[in-house]
Amino acid sequence: MKVLVMNCGSSSLKYQLLDMDTESLLAKGLVERIGISGSFLTHEPSGKDKVVIETEMKNHTVAIKLVLDALVNPEHGVISNMKEIDAVGHRVVHGGETFTASAIVTEEVMQGIIDCQDLAPLHNPANIMGIEACKSLMPDVPQVAVFDTAFHQTMPEASYIYGLPYEYYEKYKIRRYGFHGTSHKYVSQRAAAMLGKQPSEVKIITCHLGNGASIAAVNGGQVVDTSMGFTPLEGLVMGTRCGLIDPAIMPFIMEKEGLSAKEMDTLMNKKSGVLGISGISSDMRDIENGIKEGNNRAKIAIDVYAHYVRKFIGAYAAVMNGVDAIVFTAGIGENSISLRAKICDGLQFLGIELDEEKNNVRGKEVNLSKDGSKVAILLIPTNEELVIARDTKELCSNK
Repeated sequence: MKVLVMNCGSSSLKYQLLDMDTESLLAKGLVERIGISGSFLTHEPSGKDKVVIETEMKNHTVAIKLVLDALVNPEHGVISNMKEIDAVGHRVVHGGETFTASAIVTEEVMQGIIDCQDLAPLHNPANIMGIEACKSLMPDVPQVAVFDTAFHQTMPEASYIYGLPYEYYEKYKIRRYGFHGTSHKYVSQRAAAMLGKQPSEVKIITCHLGNGASIAAVNGGQVVDTSMGFTPLEGLVMGTRCGLIDPAIMPFIMEKEGLSAKEMDTLMNKKSGVLGISGISSDMRDIENGIKEGNNRAKIAIDVYAHYVRKFIGAYAAVMNGVDAIVFTAGIGENSISLRAKICDGLQFLGIELDEEKNNVRGKEVNLSKDGSKVAILLIPTNEELVIARDTKELCSNK
């Protein structure tokens, strides 16, 4: 079975085509600037040279048609015709309480995704456009929605209910949802396998550390708590997001600076975090270079970032009454040697002991802990697309 995985943003889309009989990657790519002048496709077929195609793409239907044409192109394609695509799996950011697992897209499922737009106004509309475009271009090919929030739906009420009047949960479904679910699912399952255990046998804290970042407590294969909340703004200090702050800060700054609610939302989501603290960049590599140059605000940004991660690890060890493994994944988690070391320093009381020599690695699946460490420290490159493809294959094979 060949599965096309689609991840649509408002002006971009990422894709992968996988042969799920062997779980091998056939091609991947990225379309940028959809609906904006200067749009282009970067197509990377496995075993062939990368191709860049520059052409105007007024909407997602045009962009996806270009992707399909690239996949069947005689020179840089990887399949002979579109009939070889057996199913399409779509990343959908928010499934609310409606979707606790991936689902084949029907009219009812589509309406459920539309109903969640208020919960993810920046993401779900783009995801919907991608699904509709694929349906119009491939009407006979099953479409599957895989939700970022679904893996977190096992959380107990004590973890997801906020300390607000309960009526707002009943009326507007204001609660903790959590995100990066496909990543947390993949790396927690891989972690169990690396430990020679079943997911049901282990307590794992998964740290998805990228420009957006979240941590999950996975006990027996099920999420019992996670750092992101009603939106992806809550939790860790991130690239441009402030993370957990005193809510009273918002009206205080709005009054002092004369900001509207929308402007305050922009400040917290796009001008805060590591960028806001350092004044340099949201990219951790730039921050680390700033430290080498003696920039004190860069040092503060790194210290704050690591402190938040360490704090959540400690909290989640308490939530689960212990931990068997800590997992680092995503762009920063997989590649920042110094940050992993800084996060682990001070967690020795939990039995977390990092081996500095083993930690001198980027982007490889490896156990980083010292021999005899009570808690395993694992580096696991995430593979969200594979999770989407696996769910898609499972649902469509049982159809």
